[in-house]
Amino acid sequence: MEKAMKSLFLTLAKNRAANRWAKRYGLRLGARRFVAGESIEHAIDAVRKLNASGRMATLDYLGEFTSSEEEVRETADMCLKTLDAIHRSKVQANLSLKLTSLGLDLSPDLCFELMRRILARAQSYRLFVRIDMEDHAHCQPAIDMLKKLRGGYDNVGIVIQSYLYRSEEDVKELGAQGVNLRLVKGAYKEPASVAYPRKEDVDDNLIRLIKMHLKSGSYTAIASHDERILNEAKRFIEEEGIPRSRFEFQMLYGICEELQLKFVEEGYRFRVYVPFGVDWFGYFMRRLAERPANVWFVLKNTFK
Repeated sequence: MEKAMKSLFLTLAKNRAANRWAKRYGLRLGARRFVAGESIEHAIDAVRKLNASGRMATLDYLGEFTSSEEEVRETADMCLKTLDAIHRSKVQANLSLKLTSLGLDLSPDLCFELMRRILARAQSYRLFVRIDMEDHAHCQPAIDMLKKLRGGYDNVGIVIQSYLYRSEEDVKELGAQGVNLRLVKGAYKEPASVAYPRKEDVDDNLIRLIKMHLKSGSYTAIASHDERILNEAKRFIEEEGIPRSRFEFQMLYGICEELQLKFVEEGYRFRVYVPFGVDWFGYFMRRLAERPANVWFVLKNTFK
C-alpha cells in the first residue's frame, strides 16, 4: 500500500494538469507546512524566524514546468530578485535553483547565460548558489553545466543523490575538484536500472558518500532527516577530527523542527531548505511520497 501511494505521488508530481489545478487552488491541503509561501516577502519572513533560532536558510523559488523562453526568463528574474531580497534584508541565506526552470531542456546556451547572470549577482553580494538535482536524465547535463560555470565562478555547488548508482564516482570526481556538495537520498521516481530500489541500499550509500566527501576536504552539506544517518555522520566527524567550519547539516522547511533545534543547541552549523512560489505542487507531492504518513496531516487540513 505504501509503495503504491509513493508511486502515485511521484507520478502526480510530474503531472502538468494537476500542477495547473494546484496553482488555481492555492497553498492549501497542508502545503503551507512545507512551503513558506508564494511570495519573496513570505520567504524572507520565514528566514528571519529561522535566523532568530540560530538556523541559516537556502531559498528556492519553485519552478519545474517552464515551457517557453518567456517563463524561463521570468524564473531567472525571480532568482535575481531573491538574491536582492536576501542582500537587502541581511538575512543569513543563500539560493537554490533547478536548471530545468532556467531552460536547460529548452536551450542549454540560454540556461548558461542566465546562470552566469545569477552567479554574478550572487558574487557581488558574497552569496552562494546551489544547483538542485532533478531526475537521473538531468544529472549529467547538470554536472556538465556546473563544471562550465566553475570556470568563472566559485560560488556555486550542486546536489548529489545517493539513490543513483553513479553518485559514488560523481562524489569522487567533484570532491577532488573542491566542489561544495549537498548530499541527499533523492526524491524522484527512478528505474532500477539507474537507482537502488531498496531503501537500505540508498541509506548505506548516503553514509558512504558523506564520509567520502568529508574526507576529501571539500565543504559538505549533510541533508537528511534520518537520525541513524545523522548520528553516524556525527560519530565519523568526531572520530576524524573534521572542523565544524567544513560542513553543515540541512533539513527541509517544516520537517523535524525539534531535531533541527537540537543540532543548533549542540553547536553545529545548520541550514533549512525554504521553498516558496506558486509552482509548489510537484515539490509538495514529493514530500508526501517520501513519507506517506504525511497524508493524514493533509486529510485533516482538507476536512478543516
